[in-house]
Amino acid sequence: MSLRPRFAFDGEYVQRLIAEDPETERHFTGYFGDLLSLKLRSRLRSAALVEDARQETFVRVLTALKKKGSLEVPESLGAFVNAVCNNVLLETYRSGGRVAQLDDEVKEPEADEPTAEWRVLKAEERVKVREAIAALPAKDRDLIRWLFLEERSKDDVCRELNIDRDYLRVLFHRAKARFRVRFSAGEAQT
Repeated sequence: MSLRPRFAFDGEYVQRLIAEDPETERHFTGYFGDLLSLKLRSRLRSAALVEDARQETFVRVLTALKKKGSLEVPESLGAFVNAVCNNVLLETYRSGGRVAQLDDEVKEPEADEPTAEWRVLKAEERVKVREAIAALPAKDRDLIRWLFLEERSKDDVCRELNIDRDYLRVLFHRAKARFRVRFSAGEAQT
């Protein structure tokens, strides 16, 4: 049961709309607003788009009614509002086609996920690391690769080089120092 007063969509109703009668306008926007919202919600992705399309429909209908001859049969006001709404929907679809729509299932980045800028900087840093390692002597390059990248055990590296662990520590310290110099030189060039 509706609390709104009943109005007949006839010539007098349309004339009151044209004359901007407040009670008739409230009835018009309330009655058609609910119907338009139902229709638009099933066709548009966001509440903001629904509200924009609904308001645009009202503006166009009320503007058109004020022009002579736009609505020849006042009893067809409902069909006229529906047709205007369809046109607004088509325009919304067309304008939306110019902007890439996000899928509903696109995962939003988490607060702790790296940003795109961070990923680009890390990629650039990896390139600089590779260049610095490539500029090292072969023995230093092998040590860094074995211990950092391949994560081989120190005992395994000692057997490979036929050295003890204390000397491995010295060689590794020197290799890291040379790497830092090469890496810093590469950063100074950029």
